[in-house]
Amino acid sequence: MNTSTLSTTHATQSTPGRGRLQIAIMAVAAFAIVTTEYLILGLLPALARDLRISISMAGQLVTLFAFTVMLFGPLLTARLSHVGRKGLFVAILLVFCAANALAALAPNIWVLALARFIPALMLPVFWGTASETAGQLAGPGNAGRAVATVYLGISAALVFGIPLGTLASDAFGWRNTFWILSALSLLMAVLMQLCMPALPRPAATHGEQQSAMLRDPRFLAHVGLSVLVFTAMFTAYTYLADFLGRVAGIPSAHVGWWLMGFGLVGMLGNWIGGRVVDANPLGATIGFLALLVAGMVAALLLPARHGWLALAVAAWGLAYTALFPICQVRVMKAGSKAQALAASMNISAANAGTGLGAIFGGLGIEHVGLGSLGYLASGIAVLGIVVAWLMRRPATLASPAH
Repeated sequence: MNTSTLSTTHATQSTPGRGRLQIAIMAVAAFAIVTTEYLILGLLPALARDLRISISMAGQLVTLFAFTVMLFGPLLTARLSHVGRKGLFVAILLVFCAANALAALAPNIWVLALARFIPALMLPVFWGTASETAGQLAGPGNAGRAVATVYLGISAALVFGIPLGTLASDAFGWRNTFWILSALSLLMAVLMQLCMPALPRPAATHGEQQSAMLRDPRFLAHVGLSVLVFTAMFTAYTYLADFLGRVAGIPSAHVGWWLMGFGLVGMLGNWIGGRVVDANPLGATIGFLALLVAGMVAALLLPARHGWLALAVAAWGLAYTALFPICQVRVMKAGSKAQALAASMNISAANAGTGLGAIFGGLGIEHVGLGSLGYLASGIAVLGIVVAWLMRRPATLASPAH
Protein backbone atom coordinates (compact mmCIF):
# COMPACT_ATOMS: atom_id res chain seq x y z
CA MET A 1 0.00 0.00 0.00
CA ASN A 2 2.78 2.47 0.86
CA THR A 3 4.64 1.67 -2.35
CA SER A 4 1.48 2.23 -4.36
CA THR A 5 0.82 5.52 -2.64
CA LEU A 6 4.31 6.83 -3.25
CA SER A 7 4.41 5.79 -6.88
CA THR A 8 1.01 7.25 -7.62
CA THR A 9 1.83 10.54 -5.94
CA HIS A 10 5.18 10.73 -7.71
CA ALA A 11 3.61 10.01 -11.08
CA THR A 12 0.98 12.66 -10.57
CA GLN A 13 3.41 15.32 -9.45
CA SER A 14 5.98 14.58 -12.15
CA THR A 15 3.44 15.07 -14.96
CA PRO A 16 1.51 18.25 -14.08
CA GLY A 17 -0.14 18.44 -17.51
CA ARG A 18 -1.58 14.96 -17.10
CA GLY A 19 -2.68 15.82 -13.57
CA ARG A 20 -4.58 18.85 -14.88
CA LEU A 21 -6.24 16.66 -17.50
CA GLN A 22 -7.33 14.16 -14.86
CA ILE A 23 -8.79 16.92 -12.67
CA ALA A 24 -10.58 18.41 -15.70
CA ILE A 25 -12.12 14.99 -16.39
CA MET A 26 -13.26 14.87 -12.76
CA ALA A 27 -14.86 18.31 -13.14
CA VAL A 28 -16.74 17.39 -16.33
CA ALA A 29 -17.83 14.07 -14.76
CA ALA A 30 -19.12 16.02 -11.75
CA PHE A 31 -21.00 18.32 -14.12
CA ALA A 32 -22.64 15.36 -15.91
CA ILE A 33 -23.61 13.66 -12.65
CA VAL A 34 -25.04 16.70 -10.87
CA THR A 35 -26.75 17.91 -14.07
CA THR A 36 -28.65 14.61 -14.11
CA GLU A 37 -30.32 15.67 -10.86
CA TYR A 38 -31.16 19.28 -11.70
CA LEU A 39 -31.74 19.21 -15.47
CA ILE A 40 -35.13 17.57 -15.04
CA LEU A 41 -36.56 20.74 -13.48
CA GLY A 42 -36.30 22.39 -16.89
CA LEU A 43 -37.92 19.37 -18.55
CA LEU A 44 -40.99 19.20 -16.26
CA PRO A 45 -43.45 21.11 -18.49
CA ALA A 46 -42.54 19.09 -21.60
CA LEU A 47 -42.52 15.66 -19.98
CA ALA A 48 -45.74 16.41 -18.08
CA ARG A 49 -47.47 17.14 -21.40
CA ASP A 50 -45.96 14.09 -23.11
CA LEU A 51 -46.77 11.65 -20.30
CA ARG A 52 -50.18 13.29 -19.71
CA ILE A 53 -49.67 14.02 -16.03
CA SER A 54 -50.00 17.21 -14.00
CA ILE A 55 -47.01 19.49 -13.45
CA SER A 56 -47.25 18.90 -9.70
CA MET A 57 -47.08 15.11 -10.21
CA ALA A 58 -44.10 15.53 -12.53
CA GLY A 59 -42.49 17.63 -9.81
CA GLN A 60 -42.50 14.63 -7.50
CA LEU A 61 -39.75 13.12 -9.65
CA VAL A 62 -37.61 15.85 -8.10
CA THR A 63 -38.80 14.78 -4.64
CA LEU A 64 -37.99 11.12 -5.34
CA PHE A 65 -34.43 11.89 -6.44
CA ALA A 66 -33.79 14.30 -3.57
CA PHE A 67 -35.18 12.05 -0.83
CA THR A 68 -33.21 9.06 -2.17
CA VAL A 69 -30.00 11.11 -1.91
CA MET A 70 -31.00 12.28 1.56
CA LEU A 71 -31.80 8.84 2.93
CA PHE A 72 -29.05 6.75 1.35
CA GLY A 73 -26.21 9.22 0.72
CA PRO A 74 -24.23 9.08 3.99
CA LEU A 75 -24.80 5.33 4.40
CA LEU A 76 -23.68 4.37 0.89
CA THR A 77 -20.72 6.75 1.00
CA ALA A 78 -19.53 5.06 4.20
CA ARG A 79 -20.20 1.55 2.85
CA LEU A 80 -18.25 2.18 -0.36
CA SER A 81 -15.37 4.04 1.27
CA HIS A 82 -13.09 0.97 0.90
CA VAL A 83 -13.59 0.74 -2.89
CA GLY A 84 -10.81 2.10 -5.11
CA ARG A 85 -11.74 5.55 -6.37
CA LYS A 86 -11.03 4.93 -10.06
CA GLY A 87 -13.18 1.80 -10.28
CA LEU A 88 -15.89 3.40 -8.14
CA PHE A 89 -16.15 6.53 -10.30
CA VAL A 90 -16.17 4.55 -13.57
CA ALA A 91 -18.94 2.31 -12.20
CA ILE A 92 -20.98 5.33 -11.06
CA LEU A 93 -20.71 6.95 -14.50
CA LEU A 94 -21.84 3.73 -16.19
CA VAL A 95 -24.84 3.60 -13.85
CA PHE A 96 -25.71 7.17 -14.86
CA CYS A 97 -25.30 6.27 -18.54
CA ALA A 98 -27.74 3.35 -18.23
CA ALA A 99 -30.23 5.27 -16.05
CA ASN A 100 -30.38 8.25 -18.43
CA ALA A 101 -30.92 5.87 -21.36
CA LEU A 102 -33.79 4.26 -19.45
CA ALA A 103 -35.27 7.71 -18.77
CA ALA A 104 -35.10 8.51 -22.48
CA LEU A 105 -37.08 5.35 -23.27
CA ALA A 106 -39.56 5.61 -20.38
CA PRO A 107 -43.14 4.99 -21.56
CA ASN A 108 -44.74 6.27 -18.35
CA ILE A 109 -44.09 8.04 -15.05
CA TRP A 110 -43.31 4.80 -13.19
CA VAL A 111 -40.44 3.75 -15.46
CA LEU A 112 -39.15 7.32 -15.39
CA ALA A 113 -39.31 7.22 -11.59
CA LEU A 114 -37.16 4.06 -11.58
CA ALA A 115 -34.70 5.76 -13.94
CA ARG A 116 -34.44 8.61 -11.42
CA PHE A 117 -34.18 6.42 -8.32
CA ILE A 118 -31.16 4.38 -9.50
CA PRO A 119 -28.71 7.26 -10.13
CA ALA A 120 -29.89 9.06 -6.99
CA LEU A 121 -28.28 6.25 -4.97
CA MET A 122 -24.88 6.97 -6.51
CA LEU A 123 -24.82 10.77 -6.81
CA PRO A 124 -23.89 11.52 -3.17
CA VAL A 125 -21.12 8.89 -3.27
CA PHE A 126 -19.46 10.71 -6.16
CA TRP A 127 -20.15 14.21 -4.82
CA GLY A 128 -18.91 13.32 -1.35
CA THR A 129 -15.57 11.93 -2.57
CA ALA A 130 -14.78 13.92 -5.74
CA SER A 131 -13.04 16.85 -4.06
CA GLU A 132 -10.98 14.53 -1.86
CA THR A 133 -9.84 12.61 -4.94
CA ALA A 134 -8.98 15.80 -6.81
CA GLY A 135 -6.71 16.79 -3.93
CA GLN A 136 -4.91 13.44 -4.17
CA LEU A 137 -4.46 13.84 -7.93
CA ALA A 138 -3.02 17.35 -7.63
CA GLY A 139 -0.66 16.70 -4.72
CA PRO A 140 -0.30 18.62 -1.45
CA GLY A 141 0.75 21.96 -2.95
CA ASN A 142 -2.14 22.20 -5.44
CA ALA A 143 -5.05 20.58 -3.61
CA GLY A 144 -7.02 23.79 -3.11
CA ARG A 145 -7.10 24.74 -6.78
CA ALA A 146 -7.92 21.15 -7.76
CA VAL A 147 -10.90 21.05 -5.40
CA ALA A 148 -12.07 24.44 -6.72
CA THR A 149 -11.89 23.07 -10.29
CA VAL A 150 -14.10 20.08 -9.42
CA TYR A 151 -16.55 22.29 -7.58
CA LEU A 152 -16.69 24.56 -10.62
CA GLY A 153 -18.17 21.58 -12.47
CA ILE A 154 -20.64 20.97 -9.64
CA SER A 155 -21.56 24.67 -9.41
CA ALA A 156 -22.05 24.88 -13.18
CA ALA A 157 -24.43 21.92 -12.99
CA LEU A 158 -26.35 23.49 -10.10
CA VAL A 159 -26.63 26.81 -11.92
CA PHE A 160 -27.03 25.76 -15.56
CA GLY A 161 -28.71 22.36 -15.25
CA ILE A 162 -32.25 23.72 -15.48
CA PRO A 163 -31.68 26.24 -18.30
CA LEU A 164 -29.70 23.70 -20.32
CA GLY A 165 -32.50 21.21 -19.84
CA THR A 166 -35.10 23.75 -20.93
CA LEU A 167 -33.15 24.79 -24.04
CA ALA A 168 -32.32 21.19 -24.97
CA SER A 169 -35.92 20.11 -24.45
CA ASP A 170 -37.14 22.89 -26.74
CA ALA A 171 -34.51 22.12 -29.39
CA PHE A 172 -34.31 18.30 -29.28
CA GLY A 173 -37.18 17.08 -27.06
CA TRP A 174 -36.90 15.93 -23.45
CA ARG A 175 -36.13 12.31 -24.39
CA ASN A 176 -33.16 13.30 -26.56
CA THR A 177 -31.91 15.46 -23.70
CA PHE A 178 -31.60 12.31 -21.58
CA TRP A 179 -29.81 10.57 -24.48
CA ILE A 180 -27.26 13.42 -24.54
CA LEU A 181 -26.65 13.01 -20.79
CA SER A 182 -26.30 9.27 -21.26
CA ALA A 183 -23.66 9.75 -23.97
CA LEU A 184 -21.77 12.31 -21.87
CA SER A 185 -21.71 9.93 -18.90
CA LEU A 186 -20.36 7.12 -21.08
CA LEU A 187 -17.68 9.38 -22.54
CA MET A 188 -16.54 10.44 -19.07
CA ALA A 189 -16.42 6.80 -17.92
CA VAL A 190 -14.16 5.90 -20.87
CA LEU A 191 -11.87 8.91 -20.33
CA MET A 192 -11.64 8.20 -16.61
CA GLN A 193 -10.74 4.56 -17.26
CA LEU A 194 -8.04 5.57 -19.75
CA CYS A 195 -6.54 8.58 -17.94
CA MET A 196 -7.13 8.20 -14.21
CA PRO A 197 -4.46 6.50 -12.06
CA ALA A 198 -5.32 4.12 -9.24
CA LEU A 199 -5.43 6.04 -5.96
CA PRO A 200 -5.08 4.80 -2.37
CA ARG A 201 -8.09 4.87 -0.09
CA PRO A 202 -7.99 7.93 2.22
CA ALA A 203 -7.71 7.47 5.96
CA ALA A 204 -11.02 7.02 7.75
CA THR A 205 -12.32 9.48 10.32
CA HIS A 206 -12.45 8.17 13.89
CA GLY A 207 -15.93 6.97 14.84
CA GLU A 208 -15.71 8.79 18.19
CA GLN A 209 -15.40 12.14 16.42
CA GLN A 210 -18.35 11.38 14.19
CA SER A 211 -20.63 10.22 16.99
CA ALA A 212 -19.70 13.23 19.14
CA MET A 213 -20.56 15.58 16.30
CA LEU A 214 -23.92 13.90 15.75
CA ARG A 215 -24.75 14.53 19.43
CA ASP A 216 -23.89 18.23 19.17
CA PRO A 217 -27.18 20.20 19.13
CA ARG A 218 -25.58 23.21 17.48
CA PHE A 219 -24.27 21.12 14.59
CA LEU A 220 -27.68 19.50 14.18
CA ALA A 221 -29.26 22.97 14.21
CA HIS A 222 -26.99 23.98 11.32
CA VAL A 223 -28.08 20.89 9.38
CA GLY A 224 -31.73 21.71 10.12
CA LEU A 225 -31.19 25.29 8.95
CA SER A 226 -29.89 23.94 5.62
CA VAL A 227 -33.11 21.94 5.25
CA LEU A 228 -35.13 25.15 5.77
CA VAL A 229 -32.96 27.15 3.34
CA PHE A 230 -33.23 24.60 0.53
CA THR A 231 -36.95 24.09 1.12
CA ALA A 232 -37.45 27.85 0.67
CA MET A 233 -35.28 27.86 -2.46
CA PHE A 234 -36.94 24.92 -4.20
CA THR A 235 -40.56 25.56 -3.28
CA ALA A 236 -40.57 28.21 -6.01
CA TYR A 237 -37.50 27.34 -8.09
CA THR A 238 -38.75 23.84 -8.97
CA TYR A 239 -41.59 25.49 -10.92
CA LEU A 240 -39.76 28.61 -12.17
CA ALA A 241 -39.84 27.48 -15.81
CA ASP A 242 -43.61 26.98 -15.57
CA PHE A 243 -44.01 30.37 -13.81
CA LEU A 244 -42.11 32.20 -16.54
CA GLY A 245 -44.18 30.57 -19.28
CA ARG A 246 -47.69 30.56 -17.81
CA VAL A 247 -47.70 33.55 -15.46
CA ALA A 248 -45.13 35.95 -16.94
CA GLY A 249 -46.07 35.10 -20.53
CA ILE A 250 -42.51 34.38 -21.69
CA PRO A 251 -42.62 32.43 -25.00
CA SER A 252 -41.58 28.81 -24.49
CA ALA A 253 -38.62 29.23 -26.86
CA HIS A 254 -37.30 32.04 -24.62
CA VAL A 255 -37.82 30.47 -21.18
CA GLY A 256 -34.51 28.61 -21.36
CA TRP A 257 -32.65 31.84 -22.08
CA TRP A 258 -34.25 33.50 -19.06
CA LEU A 259 -33.11 30.58 -16.94
CA MET A 260 -29.65 30.82 -18.51
CA GLY A 261 -29.53 34.46 -17.38
CA PHE A 262 -30.60 33.31 -13.93
CA GLY A 263 -27.64 30.92 -13.98
CA LEU A 264 -25.11 33.46 -15.25
CA VAL A 265 -26.00 35.87 -12.46
CA GLY A 266 -25.91 32.87 -10.14
CA MET A 267 -22.24 32.22 -10.93
CA LEU A 268 -21.53 35.69 -9.54
CA GLY A 269 -23.61 34.77 -6.48
CA ASN A 270 -21.58 31.59 -6.08
CA TRP A 271 -18.36 33.65 -6.07
CA ILE A 272 -19.73 36.26 -3.63
CA GLY A 273 -21.14 33.60 -1.30
CA GLY A 274 -17.79 31.81 -1.19
CA ARG A 275 -16.02 35.08 -0.35
CA VAL A 276 -18.30 36.27 2.48
CA VAL A 277 -19.18 33.04 4.26
CA ASP A 278 -15.90 32.54 6.13
CA ALA A 279 -16.19 35.76 8.13
CA ASN A 280 -19.78 35.24 9.30
CA PRO A 281 -21.61 32.09 8.08
CA LEU A 282 -24.90 32.79 9.85
CA GLY A 283 -24.84 36.47 8.89
CA ALA A 284 -24.27 35.51 5.25
CA THR A 285 -27.16 33.06 5.46
CA ILE A 286 -29.49 35.76 6.82
CA GLY A 287 -28.40 38.34 4.23
CA PHE A 288 -28.86 36.13 1.20
CA LEU A 289 -32.15 34.67 2.48
CA ALA A 290 -33.42 38.27 2.72
CA LEU A 291 -32.28 38.91 -0.87
CA LEU A 292 -33.99 35.66 -1.94
CA VAL A 293 -37.28 36.88 -0.42
CA ALA A 294 -36.94 40.26 -2.12
CA GLY A 295 -36.30 38.67 -5.52
CA MET A 296 -39.16 36.16 -5.30
CA VAL A 297 -41.72 38.71 -4.09
CA ALA A 298 -40.67 41.25 -6.72
CA ALA A 299 -41.04 38.59 -9.43
CA LEU A 300 -44.57 37.88 -8.26
CA LEU A 301 -45.52 41.56 -8.20
CA LEU A 302 -44.07 42.37 -11.65
CA PRO A 303 -44.66 39.33 -13.90
CA ALA A 304 -45.95 41.29 -16.89
CA ARG A 305 -43.28 44.02 -16.80
CA HIS A 306 -40.43 42.02 -18.23
CA GLY A 307 -37.69 44.59 -17.65
CA TRP A 308 -38.41 44.77 -13.92
CA LEU A 309 -39.02 41.01 -13.88
CA ALA A 310 -35.50 40.47 -15.24
CA LEU A 311 -34.05 42.49 -12.34
CA ALA A 312 -36.15 40.53 -9.84
CA VAL A 313 -35.07 37.20 -11.34
CA ALA A 314 -31.43 38.38 -11.27
CA ALA A 315 -31.67 39.13 -7.53
CA TRP A 316 -33.37 35.78 -7.02
CA GLY A 317 -30.61 33.96 -8.95
CA LEU A 318 -27.84 35.80 -7.10
CA ALA A 319 -29.22 34.77 -3.71
CA TYR A 320 -30.19 31.24 -4.77
CA THR A 321 -26.72 30.27 -5.95
CA ALA A 322 -24.84 32.07 -3.16
CA LEU A 323 -26.69 29.96 -0.60
CA PHE A 324 -25.18 26.71 -1.95
CA PRO A 325 -21.57 27.38 -0.85
CA ILE A 326 -22.76 29.34 2.19
CA CYS A 327 -24.67 26.35 3.55
CA GLN A 328 -21.88 23.91 2.69
CA VAL A 329 -19.18 25.95 4.43
CA ARG A 330 -21.44 26.83 7.37
CA VAL A 331 -22.19 23.18 8.14
CA MET A 332 -18.58 22.07 7.59
CA LYS A 333 -17.37 24.75 10.02
CA ALA A 334 -19.94 23.59 12.58
CA GLY A 335 -18.70 19.99 12.14
CA SER A 336 -15.00 20.76 11.86
CA LYS A 337 -13.96 17.57 13.72
CA ALA A 338 -15.32 15.38 10.91
CA GLN A 339 -15.69 17.58 7.85
CA ALA A 340 -16.30 14.77 5.35
CA LEU A 341 -19.30 13.59 7.37
CA ALA A 342 -20.43 17.20 7.85
CA ALA A 343 -20.29 17.76 4.08
CA SER A 344 -22.29 14.59 3.48
CA MET A 345 -24.86 15.65 6.08
CA ASN A 346 -25.29 19.01 4.35
CA ILE A 347 -25.76 17.28 0.98
CA SER A 348 -28.49 15.16 2.60
CA ALA A 349 -30.03 18.29 4.15
CA ALA A 350 -29.95 20.08 0.79
CA ASN A 351 -31.72 17.19 -0.89
CA ALA A 352 -34.26 16.96 1.92
CA GLY A 353 -35.04 20.63 1.32
CA THR A 354 -35.13 20.09 -2.45
CA GLY A 355 -37.66 17.28 -2.04
CA LEU A 356 -39.78 19.15 0.50
CA GLY A 357 -39.72 22.21 -1.73
CA ALA A 358 -41.06 20.21 -4.68
CA ILE A 359 -43.83 18.81 -2.43
CA PHE A 360 -44.79 22.18 -0.94
CA GLY A 361 -44.61 23.81 -4.35
CA GLY A 362 -46.88 21.18 -5.87
CA LEU A 363 -49.38 21.59 -3.03
CA GLY A 364 -49.13 25.35 -3.35
CA ILE A 365 -49.97 25.22 -7.07
CA GLU A 366 -53.07 23.19 -6.30
CA HIS A 367 -54.29 25.35 -3.39
CA VAL A 368 -53.05 28.94 -3.96
CA GLY A 369 -52.04 28.85 -7.62
CA LEU A 370 -48.77 29.08 -9.48
CA GLY A 371 -48.84 32.88 -9.40
CA SER A 372 -48.71 32.97 -5.58
CA LEU A 373 -46.10 30.25 -5.06
CA GLY A 374 -43.33 32.71 -4.26
CA TYR A 375 -45.22 33.94 -1.19
CA LEU A 376 -45.18 30.43 0.26
CA ALA A 377 -41.45 30.11 -0.49
CA SER A 378 -40.82 33.54 1.05
CA GLY A 379 -42.61 32.51 4.24
CA ILE A 380 -40.31 29.51 4.61
CA ALA A 381 -37.29 31.74 3.93
CA VAL A 382 -38.39 34.18 6.64
CA LEU A 383 -38.63 31.26 9.06
CA GLY A 384 -35.05 30.39 8.09
CA ILE A 385 -33.97 33.97 8.82
CA VAL A 386 -35.54 33.77 12.29
CA VAL A 387 -33.83 30.46 13.06
CA ALA A 388 -30.45 31.74 11.85
CA TRP A 389 -30.86 34.91 13.91
CA LEU A 390 -31.61 32.87 17.05
CA MET A 391 -28.57 30.65 16.36
CA ARG A 392 -26.30 33.71 16.39
CA ARG A 393 -26.94 34.16 20.10
CA PRO A 394 -24.08 32.51 22.04
CA ALA A 395 -26.39 30.97 24.66
CA THR A 396 -28.60 29.35 22.06
CA LEU A 397 -27.99 25.67 21.37
CA ALA A 398 -24.64 25.66 23.12
CA SER A 399 -22.52 22.64 22.35
CA PRO A 400 -22.10 20.16 25.21
CA ALA A 401 -18.76 20.13 26.94
CA HIS A 402 -16.37 17.44 25.68
